[in-house]
Amino acid sequence: MLKVLFLCTENACRSQMAEGLVNHYLAGKVRAHSAGVRPSLVNPRAIQVMAELGIDISKHRSKSLEDLPDQKFDLVITVCDQAREQCPFFPGPTEKIHLGFPDPGRATGTEEEILTVFRQVRDAMGEEILPLLQQKIAQSPNS
Repeated sequence: MLKVLFLCTENACRSQMAEGLVNHYLAGKVRAHSAGVRPSLVNPRAIQVMAELGIDISKHRSKSLEDLPDQKFDLVITVCDQAREQCPFFPGPTEKIHLGFPDPGRATGTEEEILTVFRQVRDAMGEEILPLLQQKIAQSPNS
């Protein structure tokens, strides 16, 4: 099984949504985790827009890499520019990829406008991350 880490600044929105999408849609093929360079709290709007897809991330908590000390990952995907800049060294054959997405937590406007931004980021992540990981699975010698 492919082990993937999604790394973001606060582990509040993007990395949490990516973890939820992958563990839902690629269950049994990929095991996703997420962490933040400066963990905070999982954004309630991220929980809300994921629930709209039937994906429950309400039990997720914001984590740092120190919370995953013994984990070895096949792939680390940074989903924000700051995390890419601060991404630590991962020993061994860990592949690193950067896929930058806008931070929906910085969206402003009415509640519906903000939720629309969260949905757009969620959907963009699904459209980019899921095919990438499906390709990685197909290329894996264990598939």
